[in-house]
Amino acid sequence: MSAMDKIKQMLKGHEDQAGKGIDKAGDTIDDRTHGKYGKQVKSGQDKLKQQLGSDRDQGGRPHS
Repeated sequence: MSAMDKIKQMLKGHEDQAGKGIDKAGDTIDDRTHGKYGKQVKSGQDKLKQQLGSDRDQGGRPHS
């Protein structure tokens, strides 16, 4: 079992909280770099949320 699989298993049922954590971490990085890497941070946040399955809205549909 890969590390990503283990993380997904641990977060199962808590996707919304994981998504909020990813947003908060990305925002902190963006603040500390004064927005210099904003596009890269946003891209990283989106990819990580997609991997963890936390990119869904309240109805369970993926964000567009």
